[in-house]
Amino acid sequence: MQFSASTAPAPGPGREPQPTPGPAIVPPLQPKPRRKLWGILIAALIVGGLAYYWHATNAATATGGPVISVPTVSASIGNVDATIRLNGTIAAKLQATILAPRIQGSRTDVNRGGSANMTNTRQAMAVGGGGGGAQGFGAAQQTDFSLILTKLASAGTRVKAGDVIAQFDTVAQQQRLDDYKDSLITLDANIKNQMASLGMQKESHLQQVRAGKAAWDDAILNQQTNRVISSIQAQLYDVAVEQGSAQYQQLLYEDDLLDQQQRARIVGMELNRDQANLELGRTEQNLKKMTMTAPIAGFVVMASIVRNNEFGTVREGDQVRSGQPFMFVVDPSSMVLSASVNQVDAERLRLGMKASIRLDAYNDIEVPGTLEGIGAMAQTSTFRASYVGEIPVRINLDKMDPRIIPDLTASAEVYLQSEQNAVVVPRSALFEENGNKYVFLRNPEGAFIRKPVETGVVGFTDVAIHSGVQKGDVVALQRPM
Repeated sequence: MQFSASTAPAPGPGREPQPTPGPAIVPPLQPKPRRKLWGILIAALIVGGLAYYWHATNAATATGGPVISVPTVSASIGNVDATIRLNGTIAAKLQATILAPRIQGSRTDVNRGGSANMTNTRQAMAVGGGGGGAQGFGAAQQTDFSLILTKLASAGTRVKAGDVIAQFDTVAQQQRLDDYKDSLITLDANIKNQMASLGMQKESHLQQVRAGKAAWDDAILNQQTNRVISSIQAQLYDVAVEQGSAQYQQLLYEDDLLDQQQRARIVGMELNRDQANLELGRTEQNLKKMTMTAPIAGFVVMASIVRNNEFGTVREGDQVRSGQPFMFVVDPSSMVLSASVNQVDAERLRLGMKASIRLDAYNDIEVPGTLEGIGAMAQTSTFRASYVGEIPVRINLDKMDPRIIPDLTASAEVYLQSEQNAVVVPRSALFEENGNKYVFLRNPEGAFIRKPVETGVVGFTDVAIHSGVQKGDVVALQRPM
């Protein structure tokens, strides 16, 4: 029977109204993935920890102590070298320094012609040297002796002894040579002309001497008539004799002075001619010096000069000073390494020791060498204390490479001792205590035992073992705990 809502019985007193029963709705349980993931991770950590503990416990039981990781290495057969490292610069033991020629000659235009013959300074400044020389008195200082390179061998060129390697501008010296040739001709003509003129003067003076002698003789003849003439006239004749004698003696004296004067003029002109001839010879030598040849066989290396306030190598068109080095001819078969070594290490060096040389500029070049020179005196350095001295040494390069040239920096390993086919271990595996040397050798059970050893040659990284260790033995690289 169904009841409507209006006819439903009311609830009794003390009872709450009950909802109308219907279908129950229960939400489904959602999974929690994070909790599952964390659980898995925690379980894995617990299992791993238990496994590690079990493994460590078993290992400790087998070896009698805790296991500690120690780096090891196996002894091997190899070569050990004890060396000293040196640093230095490559140089040539046999090289020729080419200097700009020292030009000789007078720095003025004297006896050259042109302004040399001008007695007035203003005329000398206007005329200049003969034959197209520099204008102005003494202008030859600035032009005739300037050295300008017109031809130059290229750097790195191999030359033979006698090959032309440099030439200088010869125009000024050629003009100077022509001027002095013309000056010699002129001076010779002037000497001949002067000698003829002086001969005329000499003859004229001799005529005066003869006339004076005749006047004196005439006065003597007149004096002989003094007995028959008046006393006044006789006195006049006596005075005439005295005057004639004095004039004649004066003319004779002047004749000697004239001879000396004429000889002095001739000698002065001859000296000018000889000086011009000397300058001519110097100029010819200068022209020969303008062409320079290689004194030895080798390759050409250019020197550095300052050009426009910047350093650069010498090139054609540059002007150099007399005596200035501008080129080097280097014999490539005589390369050496000039280096220095601390005075303490120098006591261990001996002549004839072998070395291995490496160049800083070329990593692929390794050249054998021989120690051939050790300095006798120590040299101080501005970069070290005054009591620290360095000994210069020289190492000959026993093998050459075309790329090796002077002034390259290099290092050398000088072999003090060498041992071939020895049992070798790293130096870090060797320990020392109270003068006793030992290693930590790993036994078959995996434990390290202390083993005394006898060593041989000790290098920078390796050491040769004579006894106590055999090939294949495993040694510790640090002290085990």
